Amino acid sequence: MKVLVTGGGGFLGKRIVSMLQREGHKVASISRGKYPDLISMNVECHQADLNDEVALKKALEGVDAVIHTAAKVGIFGRYEDFYKTNVQGTQTLIKLMKEQGVSYLVFTSSPSVIFGQEDLCGADETVAYPKKYINFYSATKALAEKLVLEEGKKKDSLKTVSLRPHLILGSGDQNLFPRLLKAHLHGKLKKIGRGENLVDVIHVDNAAKAHLLALEKLVQGRPSSGESYFLGQESPVNLWKFLNDIFVDLGVGPIEKSIPFSVAYQVGRIFEKVYAFQGRFEEDPPMTRFVALQLAKGHYFSQKKAQKDLDYYPFINLTQLKTELIAH
Repeated sequence: MKVLVTGGGGFLGKRIVSMLQREGHKVASISRGKYPDLISMNVECHQADLNDEVALKKALEGVDAVIHTAAKVGIFGRYEDFYKTNVQGTQTLIKLMKEQGVSYLVFTSSPSVIFGQEDLCGADETVAYPKKYINFYSATKALAEKLVLEEGKKKDSLKTVSLRPHLILGSGDQNLFPRLLKAHLHGKLKKIGRGENLVDVIHVDNAAKAHLLALEKLVQGRPSSGESYFLGQESPVNLWKFLNDIFVDLGVGPIEKSIPFSVAYQVGRIFEKVYAFQGRFEEDPPMTRFVALQLAKGHYFSQKKAQKDLDYYPFINLTQLKTELIAH
């Protein structure tokens, strides 16, 4: 098969590209940036925004399937920026896939699409979308996921699946863990709440493998098109113990300070209003309400559906994940 990976130069996208090549697929990538390492891997590279229909049509030529990882990710910013990339970009992709006769779409979603303001402990795919979001990334990813799932339910349309990997970690990560480590090294990372919250994490290679499994099953005619799946490791972790174990092994010491959740939440609200008033949309505030919730609440999910339908089981375990984070 020829597979187009949107966001193929990203942390997850690059792992998916490598795995597809190892399995003998021809791979193309479309990203906003230029990635010489993909070119050196003999990937057919297209540099463009997903809303550039001319460039996207060219990228879709001869393609059998798309794995759509590209997104605007962030804890703060303008709604229209998130909407343009996450929703309009997905709409454009679906439209052109149908026009070009591309049959299969695997969409990278996020568990945040169902995260409101309460703990989600062992939640499964039957949990409804919340009525209100306090984070533009989550809100727009939810709209995009709905587009993908609704399309997959239509007769004689695309075959689609939406995957929800949670807190993707591993070597090559330039975002999540490095930011936490940097904040800790500068004395700015504080335990929020009681420090008892359990969360799912996932190694990037496990997440990438799940995308290939989902594509394989779609081509085989199972699972049913238009389904979503949570993805994680073999079990959730206590977030703060997980981080402290790694920090101690790195020789930087554990997180000592803490702050009540209610205080962190209100501080986040203030920062959001100040940054918006000042037009500082390109900067991340030190705290937001969404970050306070993510760091204080429990959010882990049942993987029974992914195991049953996709044969998904993490082949890299939590111990290996910790070791990799310490080594890199």
